[in-house]
Amino acid sequence: MDAYDTGSHARHGLDGPGGAPEPADGPQPTGRGEPDGRDEPDGGEPAGRGESGSGSEPAGRGGADSGSDSGSDSGSEPALDGGERPAGLPGPRSEAAPGEHVPAAGEDADGPLTVVVTDTSAEPRAGVAALSFRYRIAAAVAVAVVAVTVFVHIGMVFLHVAPSNTLTKEHGKAIDDWIYPEFEQNWKLFAPNPLQQNIAVQVRAEVKTADGGVRTTGWYDLSAEDGRAIDANPVPSHTQQNELRRAWDFFVATHDASNRATGTRGSLAETYMRRIVVLRLARDAAAGKGGTITQVQVRSSTTNVPPPPWSTERVSNQPMYRMLPWWPVTAADAPGGAE
Repeated sequence: MDAYDTGSHARHGLDGPGGAPEPADGPQPTGRGEPDGRDEPDGGEPAGRGESGSGSEPAGRGGADSGSDSGSDSGSEPALDGGERPAGLPGPRSEAAPGEHVPAAGEDADGPLTVVVTDTSAEPRAGVAALSFRYRIAAAVAVAVVAVTVFVHIGMVFLHVAPSNTLTKEHGKAIDDWIYPEFEQNWKLFAPNPLQQNIAVQVRAEVKTADGGVRTTGWYDLSAEDGRAIDANPVPSHTQQNELRRAWDFFVATHDASNRATGTRGSLAETYMRRIVVLRLARDAAAGKGGTITQVQVRSSTTNVPPPPWSTERVSNQPMYRMLPWWPVTAADAPGGAE
């Protein structure tokens, strides 16, 4: 017959059927469980090891009760060695699957199962990895284009400032087209003798009035106008900063001190300068109502930069002028006249 059958009164100790003998039925001496020097009857255990009353087992043994609870399991589980587990001690816990609730010590394992669902989704991707395949391809192409552009620009600037060599002789025009006018490299700041003069470009015009008369305007300081526009603008345009200055440098480089062209580019520099000053005069309404500009004259005013207060150098503060001849204005020089 099974030892766990309801009709069985077999008792098992902690070590199974062959364990220590159970205490005999009958009254047990009361006390704190300490031996008092007398022999225990029938091999019984000292008092205090079990509950008071007949047929009870020692506390914590987990045996079957001889009363109304005889043959019941009392919530204990079989021990690994075949005996019963003492009451109050947790049984062996099996490995739990992910998301499964594992009963804690003292919790009824036969109660309703509670499943805790945890978020097992992967970490969200960031940056380029979060983009779709199409957009990642587009980003890679954009990065490649920027890298190639930067490489080409650095190479062009290097060839522009490098001494004359085979590449600059063969592809000089392509290099100049890339550099001018936005990426011009001006090394005058690092020259042994930097510029110590302020150069202003000024112009005046001969105007034919609406009644047929002729008058000459005063001098318009175009460089001062550009300076005022730059000072009032946190992001000045390239035209305000460089157009007039570069036109004057171009003219001086292609003409001698007597204002005669020294090469084939002289006439181009003269035309370029003339059209710029006519455009500026039109903006300033120099011709007046009904008037027409027939001729213009350009001059430069050069003034030395005053030395610092601690310097003993003495320079003249009087302006020096370079006067150009009168240039007739054609219809192509007027705003919108050139094709």
